Amino acid sequence: MFKKRNSPRTRSVLLATVVLAVMISPFAVAATGHVIRLDGRNGTATSETQIIGRIAGTDNNTGGYTTRQSNLSDTGGGAFYGCRAAARVQNGPATEPCVRANNLSTGFAFEFNTTHGTSAGTITVGGGGDKTVPFTTNATGVATGLNADRVDSKSADDIVKDSVAAASRFADVAVDGKLNGGRGITSVAVQGAATDATYRVVFADDVSKCAVTGTEQTIKDAGHVAVQRVDAKTVDVLTTSTDSTGATKPAQEPFNLVATC
Repeated sequence: MFKKRNSPRTRSVLLATVVLAVMISPFAVAATGHVIRLDGRNGTATSETQIIGRIAGTDNNTGGYTTRQSNLSDTGGGAFYGCRAAARVQNGPATEPCVRANNLSTGFAFEFNTTHGTSAGTITVGGGGDKTVPFTTNATGVATGLNADRVDSKSADDIVKDSVAAASRFADVAVDGKLNGGRGITSVAVQGAATDATYRVVFADDVSKCAVTGTEQTIKDAGHVAVQRVDAKTVDVLTTSTDSTGATKPAQEPFNLVATC
C-alpha cells in the first residue's frame, strides 16, 4: 500500500489560498475605518474618532497619557486644534468649543506649564477692548497665586486711601489766611481789606459736584461762615463775629472748610 502524493497543481492551489488569506486579513480588519496617515492630510471624518486608553498615571513627565503630541523643533508647535464653532444662542443649535478637557473625577481638568519661560501664555479675544472678556467662571473662591490685590501696581489699601483722599478735601485756615493743614488745596488768600473778612480758597480739583461746608474755629464772639462758589475749583469764604449787642458783622476768624464729594 502506498501514500498518495498531492499533485503539483494541488500544492499550488493550497499555497495560493494561504497567501490570499494572509493578504486579505489586514484589509478585513481595516474595513471598519481608515489608517491614520503621517506626513499628510487625512480624510474628513463624519463621526468621532475615539482613542481610548487605560494607562496608569506616573510621577514622570512621560507616561500616564493615552496620546502624546510633541514637536522636537525649537520653534514649538506641539499641537494645533481648530474649528469653526459659532456662538451659542438661546434655542439655537448645539455648538461645542474647539477644545474641551472634562475630568469625570475630582482631579485637574487641565494644566499649563512652561519649564523655563516667564509667562505661561496669552488669551486673546478678537480685537480686545472693554466689550470682550478673557473667560468666565462660576467659581467665586480665591485663586491661589493670583494677585488680585493689586491694580496698576496699587494694593487694595492704597486704592481705598486714594479714594478717600480724593473724596475728602479740607482746609484748616488761620485768621490771617495761612493754611495750617489740608488735603487737595492749592492756595488760600485774604481778599481785599482785613475788615472784609473774605478768604479765597482754591482746590486742586473740580469741586463743582461736591458739598462745600465751612465752620468757625472760635467760641468767643462766634458768628458764622458763608461759602460762595467762584468757579469749579474756587470758593470765597466770609467769616463773621457777634458783638456784645448781638450784632453780627464781618470779621476775620479762623475756619475749617470741607468739600465732600
